[in-house]
Amino acid sequence: MDIIRVDQQILVGIRPIEHVDEAALFASEVAAMGRAVLKVRRQSGAARIIARTLLGTLGFPPMSILKTQSGVPIWPVGIVGSLAHHDTVAAAAIAETKAIGALGIDVEPNEPLPSGLIDLIATSREKRMYDSRLLRRRDLFVLKEAVYKAFFPLCNETLEFQDVEIDIDSTVAYVPKANCTFSIQIHRSKNVIGLAYLKRPDRR
Repeated sequence: MDIIRVDQQILVGIRPIEHVDEAALFASEVAAMGRAVLKVRRQSGAARIIARTLLGTLGFPPMSILKTQSGVPIWPVGIVGSLAHHDTVAAAAIAETKAIGALGIDVEPNEPLPSGLIDLIATSREKRMYDSRLLRRRDLFVLKEAVYKAFFPLCNETLEFQDVEIDIDSTVAYVPKANCTFSIQIHRSKNVIGLAYLKRPDRR
C-alpha cells in the first residue's frame, strides 16, 4: 500500500485489489451490502483495508465503515473521508474535520478516455482552456468525480460533469449553481488520483 500526505492535512492510500480482499469486510459491512456480487465485495473490502489503515495512523481501532442510504461512507466522529476504486485498484482518503470540511477522491487507470466522452465531461470553457492531449486524459473525469463525492454530503444534491468547472493550473474546482469552490489535487502514476476538498476557514 502506498500512503501519501496531501496539503499536510489529508492522508491518501492506494493499493491493488487482491483476490482475498472480500474477507476483510466486517460482518456488519457484509450484511449491509446485501446480495452484492463478489467483485463488488472484493472492491469494497480493498477500499476499507486502506481506510482502516489510514484511520489507524490517527489512533483509531479497526472499525466498520458502513454507508448511508445514499451511499456516503460513515466515518468516525472527527473524520471526513472518501473511498474509490476501479477494476484493479482501490483508494481512500481521510482527514480530520477540524482542518478539512469536505473530501472526495476518485481513481482511474492512467489511460486515455474512451472515445466520445470528452463532450460529456468537458465544459465549453474547459475545451478552450485545455489542449486536446489533456482533454483525452482522465484528469477532468477523476477531478469532477472527486468534487461530486465532496459536494454531495454537504448539499445532498447530485452533480453532472457540466456542473463543475476545473482549473488545474489554479488547483480549484468551481460549482457555479452552488457558488462553491473546492481545492483540487491530481496525482499521476500508473493510475490517476483526483482529490477535491474544502479547508476550514481558519486553515491555510
